[in-house]
Amino acid sequence: MPGLPSLTQSFGKSGRAVRVAFAAAAGFYPAAYLMDRPVVALYALFTPIAFGALSSLAGSGRHRASSVLRAAPAAAALVALGTALAVTTWAAAVGMLVVTLALTFGAACTPRLASVVPGLQLCYILACFPPYAPDTLPERLLGVFLGATALLVGELLLFPSPRRPSYAERVADALDLAAHTTRLLLRAESVDDGTARRLRTTGRELRFSRQPHECRPTGAGRRDRALAQAGSSARRLLDQMAALGELPPAPADTASQTLLHGVAATCSDAAGVLRGGRSVRGAEFIEEMTARFLDERAGEPEGRGGPPYALLRRRSTLLTVAVSAVTVRTAADLATGGGPALPGLPHEQFWYARVPVVPLWLVRIRGNLTPRSVVFQNAVRTALGLALARLVAGSLDLSHGFWVLLSVLTLARTTAVGTWSAVRSAAAGTLIGAVVAGALIIGAGDATAVYAGLLVPMMVIAFSVGPVGGPAWAQGLFTMVVSTAFAQIAPVTWRLEEARLVDVLTGSGIGLVCGLLAWPAGARTEMRRSVAALLRATAPVVRDTADSLTGRRTEPSGEIAERPTAGSLWPALHRLRIAEAAYAQFRTEPALRSDDDGPDWLAALNYGSRVLSGAYWLPPAQGAPGLPPGARQWVETAGRQVAAGALRAADLPSRGVALRIAPLSPVVRSGTSPGARSLLVDLEVWLHALAADLATATGTDRPGPADPTYRHER
Repeated sequence: MPGLPSLTQSFGKSGRAVRVAFAAAAGFYPAAYLMDRPVVALYALFTPIAFGALSSLAGSGRHRASSVLRAAPAAAALVALGTALAVTTWAAAVGMLVVTLALTFGAACTPRLASVVPGLQLCYILACFPPYAPDTLPERLLGVFLGATALLVGELLLFPSPRRPSYAERVADALDLAAHTTRLLLRAESVDDGTARRLRTTGRELRFSRQPHECRPTGAGRRDRALAQAGSSARRLLDQMAALGELPPAPADTASQTLLHGVAATCSDAAGVLRGGRSVRGAEFIEEMTARFLDERAGEPEGRGGPPYALLRRRSTLLTVAVSAVTVRTAADLATGGGPALPGLPHEQFWYARVPVVPLWLVRIRGNLTPRSVVFQNAVRTALGLALARLVAGSLDLSHGFWVLLSVLTLARTTAVGTWSAVRSAAAGTLIGAVVAGALIIGAGDATAVYAGLLVPMMVIAFSVGPVGGPAWAQGLFTMVVSTAFAQIAPVTWRLEEARLVDVLTGSGIGLVCGLLAWPAGARTEMRRSVAALLRATAPVVRDTADSLTGRRTEPSGEIAERPTAGSLWPALHRLRIAEAAYAQFRTEPALRSDDDGPDWLAALNYGSRVLSGAYWLPPAQGAPGLPPGARQWVETAGRQVAAGALRAADLPSRGVALRIAPLSPVVRSGTSPGARSLLVDLEVWLHALAADLATATGTDRPGPADPTYRHER
């Protein structure tokens, strides 16, 4: 078979393979030989396979056992539902459609459900096929109970995996590094290249793509949302701190030193809270220190020309660090069960803090109820494929027709190219496996002891080699497993392998047709569309944020607005979430070309996140005081330049966007007030960062003055 797997990889899967084989044998052999209950034996065999091999349970043994325990009642309910709907082919197919839609779409709300969805689907698949025998339901449920119990025991006792650090602990480690670096900056105004590199590397390690699936806070509840926000804020904090340490030296500044002390204390406090400790200083501490810093900066005497530009730039970058510290400290409190009090913070940034759990789930579901959502696309594609497979298998009266659905479930990919690659390999593997299994059946005949002795070793080999060997190895070895198992339940001939080959090819064909007809490009097309929608949605936010420095804005309705409103922020936030979901799937799909040949989608997502962060924090309550006409014109021109650049990037993503924002230095030296100069530099840092993000996202060289708060990561 093609794709010989690495022995090292295979041995890495052997612990799980042994657990699944033990659980399957512990239920199958007593049911088949002591109880003489073939139905119980079948369900006792496939339940551990469903949740131990087909599902992606991860984490420690206790965590995996907890997932099995939670899934067992749902598995029993789906077996009962499938048994009842097996009365007709159409009833079973409609049930398959509804069950798959509910499970696949519901998995978007909680990662723990996502890990067991394939196993739950297999439970319904097994039960919804003929014969229609509702009287066997007690035996089926007994088999599920035996299989789940054996798997639960195996997860707890056999080859327990070492405990991995949680995402909260990883964020806490990053915050400890931030606190340590801040103390270095208190002693010296810069850090060496090695420290800056370590800060950025640690920030990149907080990305979800670097985390095990069970550690990713992707749920719809308050805790997961807050923990995800704490992680993204910590990443931004580390990047900004590295940029702060790389700035040229500036004159001593007491206010900045005081704020650095506050940042260090806040990072250490947030790290302790995330590790389960008690808070010494709440989020109010750093929020108050930031407000005091802004007051001192605004009330600074004019002097001869005011503070030098280098000091203004350093203060502005320090302010971005403090803002990130405020955000991460508040998110840490919410993630650990703290109260929803958000003193001084914009409601939009922590909109979920006061929302009950059920409405949060509804928000997640409603946000993905669009054909542009990859969650919606995957749910519809999978549900239609499985329902069609059930209809075809029932209408053609295929022997062992549930193998058709199992093939769709295991071979369908998010792209047509990926599905075709999997189908080709699976067909070759199944053919070879069927030939070998047929030869075994012809040679062993009715010698049940031979099959009984081979079942456990075959399961260990199949579940350790199959996951790393690819579809060919997985399907070929699984053919051997089902052959040795079915030969012990009822007399079989080599025609069993013929039936399996026909069923696998039928299921593969159905999966391929669905892959070709339903969003065949997977997340690649959606990535471009969702990023374009994100860029268009952020353009008015950029304009409104810049205009807020020139004074109060008048809304089309005639009302006065002091900052970007929910009317412009919510569409941008929604589009950012959709784009992030598309990017998460995009990175799981095989690359059709080098990443260097296309747009940098991560830079586009960084742009959207930076737009929203600036919209939350930059706008002053009454605009910039004493802003002369020249400065006002610079603000309006620069804001509209970046907004127009975002629209061009959305319409022409492959041609590049180069923005040349006029320098601010002449405007700063034009006699504006100290407070206005500081706000202008804050805006300049933000706009140049956005311009750099747009240039990187569209493959253009970085424009204008280098922004020290941005470093590209791919």
